[in-house]
Amino acid sequence: MGLGSERGSVQNPFLRYAEEAGWTYLSPEEALRLRGGEEVPVLRAVLVEQVQHLNPGVVGSATKAEEVVEGLLRVRRNIEGNLEAWEYLKGLKTVFVEAERREKNLRLLDPDHPERNAFHITDEFPFRSGPHRIRPDIVLLVNGIPVIVVETKAATRTEGIAEALDQIRRYHEEGPELMVQAQLFALTHLVRFLYGPTWNASRKALFDWRAQAGQVDYETLVKTFVAPRRVLRLLTDYILFVRKDGELTKAVLRPHQMRAVEKVLARAKDPGKTRGLVWHTQGSGKTYTMLTVAKRLLEDPGLQNPTVLMIVDRNELQQQLFQNLEAVGLGHVHLAQSKRRLRELLRQDTRGLIVSMIHKFDKADADLNPRANIFVLIDEAHRSTGGDLGNYLMGALPRATFIGFTGTPIDKSAHGKGTFKVFGGDDPGGYLDKYAIRESIADGTTVPLHYQMAPNDLIVDREAMEREFWAAAELEGVAEVEELNRALDRAVTLKNMLKNRERVDKIARFVAEHYRQVVEPMGYKAFLVAVDREACGLYKEALDRYLPPEYSQVVISRGHNDPPALKRYHLTDEEEAAVRKAFRKPDEPPNILIVTEKLLTGYDAPILYCMYLDKPMRDHVLLQAIARVNRPYEDDQGRRKTSGLILDFVGLFDNLERALAFDSQDVEGVVEGLDVLKERFAALMERGHEAYLPLCQGPTEDKVAEAVLEHFRNREERERFYAFFRELEEVYEILSPDPFLRPYLEDYRTLAEMYRLLRSAYEPHVPVDKSFLRKTAEIVQAHTATQGVQWPTETHELGSAALIALLREERPDTVKVFNLLRELHRLVAAKRREEPHLIPIGERAEAIRRAFEERQLQSREALKQVEVLVRQLQEAESERAESDLTSEAFAAAWWLRVQQGLEGQGARAIAQRLDPLFRKYPHWAVSAHQERELRTELYKALLQGGVPPEQVVSWANALLDLLRRAS
Repeated sequence: MGLGSERGSVQNPFLRYAEEAGWTYLSPEEALRLRGGEEVPVLRAVLVEQVQHLNPGVVGSATKAEEVVEGLLRVRRNIEGNLEAWEYLKGLKTVFVEAERREKNLRLLDPDHPERNAFHITDEFPFRSGPHRIRPDIVLLVNGIPVIVVETKAATRTEGIAEALDQIRRYHEEGPELMVQAQLFALTHLVRFLYGPTWNASRKALFDWRAQAGQVDYETLVKTFVAPRRVLRLLTDYILFVRKDGELTKAVLRPHQMRAVEKVLARAKDPGKTRGLVWHTQGSGKTYTMLTVAKRLLEDPGLQNPTVLMIVDRNELQQQLFQNLEAVGLGHVHLAQSKRRLRELLRQDTRGLIVSMIHKFDKADADLNPRANIFVLIDEAHRSTGGDLGNYLMGALPRATFIGFTGTPIDKSAHGKGTFKVFGGDDPGGYLDKYAIRESIADGTTVPLHYQMAPNDLIVDREAMEREFWAAAELEGVAEVEELNRALDRAVTLKNMLKNRERVDKIARFVAEHYRQVVEPMGYKAFLVAVDREACGLYKEALDRYLPPEYSQVVISRGHNDPPALKRYHLTDEEEAAVRKAFRKPDEPPNILIVTEKLLTGYDAPILYCMYLDKPMRDHVLLQAIARVNRPYEDDQGRRKTSGLILDFVGLFDNLERALAFDSQDVEGVVEGLDVLKERFAALMERGHEAYLPLCQGPTEDKVAEAVLEHFRNREERERFYAFFRELEEVYEILSPDPFLRPYLEDYRTLAEMYRLLRSAYEPHVPVDKSFLRKTAEIVQAHTATQGVQWPTETHELGSAALIALLREERPDTVKVFNLLRELHRLVAAKRREEPHLIPIGERAEAIRRAFEERQLQSREALKQVEVLVRQLQEAESERAESDLTSEAFAAAWWLRVQQGLEGQGARAIAQRLDPLFRKYPHWAVSAHQERELRTELYKALLQGGVPPEQVVSWANALLDLLRRAS
């Protein structure tokens, strides 16, 4: 078995390490026996036994346990059903106990006592759903329930993770009954180990387990991930189902979130320490971390029925948090909507969860509740606890533990230093846990940001900015948008300049052109941030002159005394929710949201790429605002967001140190100018000139193609080129269109065609044109031929005649080999369902391609072997045209003769016996009963045809497996 093969170096070691970690291995045959059939996703026998074992006095018989299993298997085949299945695992479902005449909670897992659970792992898990049959590489089952599906790929396959993710998505479509039970999936090709939640198989929701385990070997990665106690915690504590704008979504915590949760829980149990500060950078899931901390605190029996107080400081965030709490199943939530209600709850020694806002503690009595098991989780702690409000809060709860959460680092102002004193005194460096901006970008949790200065004639007057914005002492360390707005209200001259009608019109025209030329071709959306609500209205009027009205939408807060010019942009709560929801969706309006304070915090829209910034802001407010564009996004329509862009109309980024007054190490790499990317693009193109473009100097296109294909036969050399081109393409996507690129365009097109040529030749199963980012895809489609490198035009006819024509072409042998192999791949992929006899031909073609790539075959020998395949194909087409057998029976005859070496008459005789059977049992591939009947007759036919008795079963298995692969 080759080094780096999927089974030998990835799949089998995974199984072995899992066994060593405490899982029991089941062979595929034994697992199938315990399931009771390929259409059953659970180990029914194990689950029936464990339901009774974990629920004494509640489920008292196998019959009752079977009813529970049937209820679990009846859940809906979508994310709603997956939530129901998780509720079973979490212990939130009930059963009626006759003896007690009441409902009691049902347990399918015991997370506190791992030894009471049954942990099984199996591989090659065949699952059948209607006409579909899938076979995940590895499935982990707890108490018989499949909870984690694992796809493994060979370490040598650079695209292995992407291919594995595509398979997981296909399993959701073709095996929903299995995937609705599974809560997590994992993907690994030895070098990388990623995990994510089922029913959210997007690249954004895929996290690197190495971030939790550190730089360790594959054995440690597997064992830390599958450790039974950790798996139980992952399933019960670190999965969240949340409704956003009416849509159910699912998330699993990232490694840094789990780390912070465990640290907060440890701090809660440390009597000597009652403070902690958690900085998790914007976009890294801080809200979900807080929610999980609250759940774990409330559910921990060692904390003796505590009170958890969640403190927020904005109505918008409070509503968002409260919705999340309802959605994640945190019951008994007390919402303190007034000072009086908050004081009542605390005086009455209320247990459970209380949600309130910091200003409800204004002038609160001292010692409202002196109990020690009160845990206060303070959102955006850098601004919530400033001044008297923080003192009132801590005086009211003198023995409580206070944990501050912030999405931005603590600034260098006096206020910022005060935050460190309040929360950070118990920890070296001031933070209980820290997940900085650079870590977040390295993990792929967020994307890097770039800024671009607007043309000089559009940037607001710099002297006015200096006088009325930068010199305003009250803006140092500003943490609140309202605080910023009050300061800007006093900057009368500056605001008048920003809202000058002529300037607004010019910027609107620029924004419209930039959006149409730069952002829209990438498939993304944008924010336009105006200085105040009136300016939002002015920008809407101006933008409508240059873009269709449906392109943009104003989202501002409503004021009772607003003039008609503003009231026309008021949205009801329902209308605003609909706008927020529509904006998150690609390829439908609105494309640009015009805002000034709303949506600048607490709003996630990964499709948002560009922020047109025409509002002076700094420090926390600026960092929070620009973080709206730092969310990753990827889909199957050629969008892969690798960065966010801020286009600056007020000159903030002329001096980053003034705009972001934080420790340099905390904001290092937060945002860089586009000039940095231009330098990088130029350096990459220089590398391309030296290493790759000289290959394209041949006298004819055929010779160039041959030289390129020969040069890159070494996989490692190819992978280096792929990595080089992907980085080059990502930079091009951000910069284009730009006059800077003009001198490079021809060479860039050549490199793009070189990439396309190699991917088409060496990875024919990958749809190469879909792998390009959108602007490069446009170039490739518009310039199908470039100087030097050209891929021959695809044949539109699929069949032996087209392949014979390719054989006769006057081309170099290497080019002919790849042309023929690619067309064979296309032919088999297109016709395998109705002509399953083609599958062995396709598999042989793939084996020739691999041998040629690995230099086990020279081009002349490879061409001879491909020619044999083409002749076989021609023969098969001729025989098929004259045969009246079913496609399955004809495939059997062909397979018996060509693959197994049976003489032609004997093979035809067996096929003729099988023909009526395939007609009689048309659903054998999805019906266990029909398959049993067919197998019995198949055994007889093979024996009568002279197949040795000891080979009958293996031949039958191989033939039926071939026919299944066709479907």
